[in-house]
Amino acid sequence: MSMSVISSEANDAGQALWQSCMDLLAQELPEQQFNTWIKPLQATISDDFSKLTIVVINRFKLDWIRAQYASRISVLLNQLYGQPIQLDFALLAKEAPSKALPVRTAFESEDFSNLQPSSANDSPLNGFKNKLNSALCFDTLVEGTANRMARAAAMHVANVPGQLYNPLFIYGGVGLGKTHLMHAVGNQLLLNRPDAKVLYIHAEQFVSDVVKAYQRKTFDEFKHHYHSLDLLLIDDVQFFANKDRTQEEFFNAFEALLAKKSHIVMTSDTYPKGLADIHERLVSRFDSGLTVAIEPPELEMRVAILINKSRSEGAEMPEEVAFFVAKNVRSNVRELEGALRKILAYSRFNQKEVSIQLARDALRDLLSIQNRQISVENIQKTVADYYKIKVADMYSKKRPASIARPRQIAMYLAKELTQKSLPEIGELFGGRDHTTVLHAVRKIGAERQTVTELNQQLHVLEQTLKG
Repeated sequence: MSMSVISSEANDAGQALWQSCMDLLAQELPEQQFNTWIKPLQATISDDFSKLTIVVINRFKLDWIRAQYASRISVLLNQLYGQPIQLDFALLAKEAPSKALPVRTAFESEDFSNLQPSSANDSPLNGFKNKLNSALCFDTLVEGTANRMARAAAMHVANVPGQLYNPLFIYGGVGLGKTHLMHAVGNQLLLNRPDAKVLYIHAEQFVSDVVKAYQRKTFDEFKHHYHSLDLLLIDDVQFFANKDRTQEEFFNAFEALLAKKSHIVMTSDTYPKGLADIHERLVSRFDSGLTVAIEPPELEMRVAILINKSRSEGAEMPEEVAFFVAKNVRSNVRELEGALRKILAYSRFNQKEVSIQLARDALRDLLSIQNRQISVENIQKTVADYYKIKVADMYSKKRPASIARPRQIAMYLAKELTQKSLPEIGELFGGRDHTTVLHAVRKIGAERQTVTELNQQLHVLEQTLKG
C-alpha cells in the first residue's frame, strides 16, 4: 500500500475521531457556547495519531479555547481513542490582520461563559426576536409520570393563554426538561396565533436588559418591549436573587402583563417559597397561579427518551441497551442524552454495533463514579444526618415517627438510586421484609407528588448523594 493511501486513511480516521469528540462537546456545552467557540474549529491529526492540532482563527480565540476547553477536549480524545493523544493549537495560516475577528473583553459581556458583544444593535430591544427553538415542541417531549402534570398545564396555557394557570411556575432540578416545556408552550401558541408576541429569555438576560436600560437611559423602550408581550417565558428566576432593581422591574412587568391578560411562564430550581433573597411580594405573585414540579424521569420514561433520541440522531438503540443505560443514568434527561451521545460517538469511531458491552465501555467513567458514590449505606448515613437521627436507627426496630419517616425516605432513595432489589434493601434495613420496603417506596413516591416540602427535601438529598 502506498504512503499516500495510508496518509489518506489516517486523515479520514482522524477526522472521524475529531467529529466524535465534537459530538460529545455539543451535548455537554450550552448550544450558544458550542456554536461560538467549538463548532468553527478545524483539526488535523498526525498519521500515527500521536498528536491532534486544533486550528484557530485568531490569537484571542486560541488563548480562550486553550484555557477553557483544552483539558476537556484532551480527556474526550483519550477516551475515544483509548490511548493518550497530544493536543496542540495553531493559528490559521495566512491570517490577515484586517480580517481578524474583533477582540472583546469580559467586561463587554454578561459573563465569561456566554460572551456577547455589548453593541446596542444586538439588544433584543432593537428589533423583536422570540428566541424560541423550533425543535423543542410538545411532540418531541417524551411524556411520563415525572412530567405529566406540568405538560398538561403547559399545553393548556399554550392553547388558552391568559386564563387559567397564570402565572405557570415550573420547578425542578437541572436537566429535567423545564426549558423544553417552555419552548413548547411558545411554539404551540405561535402555531395557533402566528401574530402573537412571544419571548423566551433566561433570567440573566432580563438582568442584563435592566442594566443596559440604566446605562443608556432607555427605560421607556425597555418597558414597551416587555409590557407589550402576549407570552413571556422566563427561565431560572432564582437568578433574580439579591438584584433589587431587577426584581422591581420584573414586578412591574409582571403586573402589566397580567393586567392585559398576557401569560407568564417561569421556571426555577425550587418552588416559590423556597427561593432565597427574592422580595416577598414577588414570591407571592409567583405562587398565585399554578406551581407544578418536574421530577427525575422514571425507568420507562428514561428508556423511551433514549430510544426516541437515538432515532432522531439517525441511529437505532436496542431496547436491552436502552434499559441498561436507563438503569445506570437516573438523575436527569440532560445526563441521559449526554450518555447517549457518548455511546453513539464511541460506536461510530470504533465502527461497532451498539451493544450493552459497548455502552459499558463508553460509559465506564460514569459507571465507576456512580458505583463508588451511591450505596445503601451512604444513603442511610446521608438521610440520618439530614434528619438528625442515628444511623443505627435505620435498621433498628424502633417505630416512632421521628425515626420511621426518615427510614422510609432512605428506603425510597435506595430503590431510586441503586440497583438493589427490594429483598436486598430490606436486608440492609435490619432484615425487613420486601413488602415493608415496597410500602415505603410507594408511600414516599406518592407523597412527593403532592407534598411540596417533602419533594424539596428529597431534591436536596438526591443532589447531595449524587455529588
